[in-house]
Amino acid sequence: MLLTKADAATARELIWKAHAEAVRRDRAGELKDRKLADGKLSMPFAFKTFGEKPKTGRSLWISLHGGGGAPARVNDQQWENQKKLYTVPEGLYLAPRAPTNTWDLWHTAHIDRLFGRLIEDLIVLEDVDPDRVYVLGYSAGGDGVYQIAPRMADRWAGAAMMAGHPNGVSPLSLRNVPFALQVGGNDAAYDRNKVAAEYGKKLDELQKDDPKGYTHFVKVHEGKGHWMDLEDKAALPWMAKFTRDPIPARVVWKQTGTPHERSYWLAVPPGTAKLDTLVVAEKNGQSVDVSKAEGVSTLLVRFDARTADLDKPVTITRAGKSLYTGVPPRTAGTLIRTLVGYGDPKLMFDAEVKVDLPSEIVLPAQSSRP
Repeated sequence: MLLTKADAATARELIWKAHAEAVRRDRAGELKDRKLADGKLSMPFAFKTFGEKPKTGRSLWISLHGGGGAPARVNDQQWENQKKLYTVPEGLYLAPRAPTNTWDLWHTAHIDRLFGRLIEDLIVLEDVDPDRVYVLGYSAGGDGVYQIAPRMADRWAGAAMMAGHPNGVSPLSLRNVPFALQVGGNDAAYDRNKVAAEYGKKLDELQKDDPKGYTHFVKVHEGKGHWMDLEDKAALPWMAKFTRDPIPARVVWKQTGTPHERSYWLAVPPGTAKLDTLVVAEKNGQSVDVSKAEGVSTLLVRFDARTADLDKPVTITRAGKSLYTGVPPRTAGTLIRTLVGYGDPKLMFDAEVKVDLPSEIVLPAQSSRP
C-alpha cells in the first residue's frame, strides 16, 4: 500500500516503536552480560558513562585495544589498558575485547556484524544518539580503525587512528567521516610513521578536489615512538565537534575489506555486494546523479522527506543519461526493510528506486576527485 507523507511519518514512528520494544525484550541480556555473540565467537565489552545525557541522547565512543597475534593474556592486558586509556566529557566510553587473538583483531567480517549489533542495542538500551557514534583505536586497534572507518562509514560521526597501519586500505569512503590520524615520529616498525604521513597526504589531495568532504586532522608526534604519552588524546575533543550527517549530499562508496549492502542513502540488491566496487552519487533537490559506478550494475537509491519532495517527480541520471524519472512510492515495506538489521532510525527511508547502471563510461578527465 502506498503511503502519503503523513502516513509515512506515522508508520515510521510505529515501526521504530515496535523495533525498540523488541530490542528491549530480546536483547537486554546482551547488555547485562556485557557480551555479544557471532556464531562461535563472542565479544565481551565494558563501558563507563560520563556526564549528563543530552536531550538528543548520549554519545558513544568505541575504543579498540592493541595487541594482535599474541597469547590471549597479552590481548586481555591490552583490553584492560584500553578500558581506562581515555575519558570523555560526556557519553559512553566503551572498550570491546576482540573475539580473536589474531593479528587482524579488528579487520574481519564478524567485527562489522558485532559492531552493527552493538550500536543497534545501545541506541535503544542506553539512549545513544546514532548521529554521535565515534570509533578510535591504538596500535592494532589503530589498524582496525583504518579498516572499519571507511567500510562502516555511515555509522560514524568521527574516527581516530592512533599508531596503526592501513595495510593498503583505500580512504575514498571517508568522504563524510572526520578522520584523525596520529603516530609517533619515531614509530618506524612497519613504517607506521611514513605510511601515516602518506595517508595524510592522500586525504589532503582528496579534500583539495572535494572541499566539502574528507575533513581530517593529522599529527606526527616528533620524538615519540609507538607510545605517544597520551598526547594523542587530542583527537577526542576534535572528534566531539562533529555529528554524523546520515543523508550527506555526496556519497563516495568504495567497497574494501568486507563488502556491505548499503551506505547512507545508497544500497545494492541483497547478495550482490562485491569488493573493489565504487559508486559516487550526489543529490541536489529532486535530482540524483551517479557520477561513478565501477563494478556495480544495479543500484538502489533511497529517499524520504529529508532528501526530496516525494509528492513530486525525482530524476536519477548517469553521465547525462536519465535512469529514472518519476514519483518514488512510499511504502511501509521500505521503512521496515531499511531498519531491519541496522536498527538506526536516522537511516530509515520511505522510498527506494532501483536503477540499472550502464557500463562504466569514461568521461573527460577534469580532476582527481573520485
